[in-house]
Amino acid sequence: MKNVPKNSFTVADWVVFSGMLIIPACIGIYYALAGGKQKTTKEFLMGNRSLKMVPVAISILVSFLSAILILGAPAEMYTKGTQYYLYVFGQMAAAALAAFLFVPLFYPLKLTSMYEYIELRFKSRAARLTATVINILSSLIYTGIASFAPATALQAVTGFPEWASILLIGVVVTFYTFMGGLKALVWVDAFQAIIMFGSLLSIVTKAALEVGGFSKVWELNEQWSRINFWNFDFDPTVRHTFWALTIGGMINWVGTFGASQQSIQRFSALPSLREAKIAVLLNCLGLFLMVTTACLAGIAVFAFYAMKGCDPLTNKEINNSNQIIPFFVVQMLHLPGVPGLFIAGLFSGALSAISSNLSSQVATSWEDFIKPHVQNRSEKVHVWITRTLVIFFGILGLAVSFAVKEIGGTVLQVSLSFMGAASGALNGFVVLGTFFTSCNWIGAMVGPFVSYVVMMWIGIAKYSVIGVEGDLKFPTETCSADFNLTTPMTLMTLMPQENLHLLADSFHYLDRTVILTNITAGITTDATQVVKHRSALDALYSLSYLWYSTLGLLIAVIVGLCVSLATCPMKADEVDPKYQVRFCDWLCCCLPQSLRKKLNCCTGYNEDQTRDLFSDINVLLDGNKDNDNRNGIQTRQSQVLSAEGLWRSEISD
Repeated sequence: MKNVPKNSFTVADWVVFSGMLIIPACIGIYYALAGGKQKTTKEFLMGNRSLKMVPVAISILVSFLSAILILGAPAEMYTKGTQYYLYVFGQMAAAALAAFLFVPLFYPLKLTSMYEYIELRFKSRAARLTATVINILSSLIYTGIASFAPATALQAVTGFPEWASILLIGVVVTFYTFMGGLKALVWVDAFQAIIMFGSLLSIVTKAALEVGGFSKVWELNEQWSRINFWNFDFDPTVRHTFWALTIGGMINWVGTFGASQQSIQRFSALPSLREAKIAVLLNCLGLFLMVTTACLAGIAVFAFYAMKGCDPLTNKEINNSNQIIPFFVVQMLHLPGVPGLFIAGLFSGALSAISSNLSSQVATSWEDFIKPHVQNRSEKVHVWITRTLVIFFGILGLAVSFAVKEIGGTVLQVSLSFMGAASGALNGFVVLGTFFTSCNWIGAMVGPFVSYVVMMWIGIAKYSVIGVEGDLKFPTETCSADFNLTTPMTLMTLMPQENLHLLADSFHYLDRTVILTNITAGITTDATQVVKHRSALDALYSLSYLWYSTLGLLIAVIVGLCVSLATCPMKADEVDPKYQVRFCDWLCCCLPQSLRKKLNCCTGYNEDQTRDLFSDINVLLDGNKDNDNRNGIQTRQSQVLSAEGLWRSEISD
């Protein structure tokens, strides 16, 4: 790396940056000394179920966006164009669907570990532990990626070693999680979200002003083929299409917002179902603001370097695309304290994501593995066990972080790839449990397990065998004269025709149409044969990372149902209705009667009875002002509606 403004942090920058790390630690100390002082596991893990709605909504949001959004989304827009922006509409649809589908199902159950639901629904501890293990593994991978994102940024602007940044993040987040529990996490997240949004907004504003306004930003991006929203190709191996970004994105995120440990742990800590639903719905607004601003930052910074005529990534001034935004910050936002604020925003995002993962890992490990064996010990011992788990998973997350930093590609794609592989399996547990009465514990355990193994295999192969897809062209006309562009496309135009088939063999991971379009007209038949020869297996490995969750979910459900049917499926009267969403009965009613009976769907459903019960509950609510009785009635109401799944949107306070 050359011309990188190392050690460009001023004293003011270091003061601001340090302050952003000290404040979360102080919040952790405050909640260790205030209120119940985290003396019970209920307070430490669930905040006594008395948290505030808006901070919880923000906490859910930043738990899944973090520094990966601040670096990854702008880098995606910078290197590959604007099509990724459509992803936000899939995310928003997922948050809305989760609020009406999963929140009324899970909130009344008052779960500490989401995977308690698996045991309650399938009457199997083995299925519950399988889900817990998959969750812990996926959370550790996400922790590693979230730690690496700000570490590489800080190195780009100051030369501060990546390993030291990763260590610093791990120590700080472990400390305030250890001290303050869920209450500290939620309020730290709310504080850090402001820093994240402010840092992105400052980048957008500065870049746009330097270029000459947003109209000029748009014009420059159009000139370099960055404005490319509408690709309606149905090919699932195409990296980004309209369908992958919206439908694939929605399937990927609906479980994240409504049926993940991080989300359930937070909205279950609110005092009412109504507040829980609103908290999840507020993520639609938060997603739109955060993702839109991050994407605008990417195209604005690209327009700036296009106007200058030299891309720092191509010119080797930075190591990877994840350093584009911090490089711009140091070059252009050089007011005292501003670079420090930006890096603090990155670290804030990382701290939010990692603390959420820490909290979820501790909660699930405590509830699913340890609590059954220490029931007779004092509450003080229970709290110290959970705090010890914080330290254990903090150290484990650090180890994973050092491994993750060796993976190529934008942190955004890496994150969505490996998290998508896990979310398909985890969503499979929920879908099998909530929508299919016939699924038994064996199917619920085997289906998601097979899904996770297959999708991790595909994900690892994508990076180790296929590689990372090439970027769009960059401006280089004013770069140094001794710089040589050595991308695969340049090599293709320079190589002798008789060697073109060797090049196609070497870069078989590229989209076949790209290779055939860019190789000169004299391409030999051998090159085509090589690509065709490899296309069968590579088609699987080349699956767009946006479809990982969808494919994983399909594998989990299909395998789970097949195994259940082969091993004595459960009967309708064996499953408590409060653990199910029965609107799948609508879909089953079009099937032959014999198959409906075998699948136990569209049976035993009495619409009139449920409508009468719904009416009776509303009468009781109108006539009962006592909060305790009212909450109890609301709980019963939500259970009934969750069982039938027909009038969920009609639930009111």
